[in-house]
Amino acid sequence: MLYVEQSLGPEEELVHVGAFHWMYTLQAFMSIVWGMVISLMIVVGAVFIYKKMGWFPPDLPLHEGIQYLHPGVRIGAFVAFVLGLLSFAQMMVIKATTEIAITNTRLVYKRGLVARHVGEMSIDRIEGVNVLQTILGRIFNYGRLAIRGMGIGEVVLPPIEDPITFRQAIEKARAI
Repeated sequence: MLYVEQSLGPEEELVHVGAFHWMYTLQAFMSIVWGMVISLMIVVGAVFIYKKMGWFPPDLPLHEGIQYLHPGVRIGAFVAFVLGLLSFAQMMVIKATTEIAITNTRLVYKRGLVARHVGEMSIDRIEGVNVLQTILGRIFNYGRLAIRGMGIGEVVLPPIEDPITFRQAIEKARAI
């Protein structure tokens, strides 16, 4: 929360700080799992096809058959795994570099690692707040907020935990 704390004005105080839900982290870890699953499917499928075509002896164990696969198949499996790792890394960098906060005067949404993108909206310029929750979002209490501002457009926040409380914090800041 470095940027928001550094950018607080005189007599401005934090009302609420938004945080990513644990489901976002689970999705990041699942990208690694899916990369591994796809890699294994590529390798096992290739060994199965090689055996069906008669290019392997039928009694050859799987771990010995992998070394006889075409290098393109092994590279494809490796690329699938690396793409899963890169997806995980991207999601974790987004999580680590995003700040969402409500102060008594404004909404602050900062994202970015090297290049910083900051969206600020005055609390009194907020027209409406829509809560976007899926079925899983309702069950596990996470969702997105679409915040409409007068003359500003719409800011859609990433999936945060307890979006109803965040919306109530916006209403509380508007009442102050």
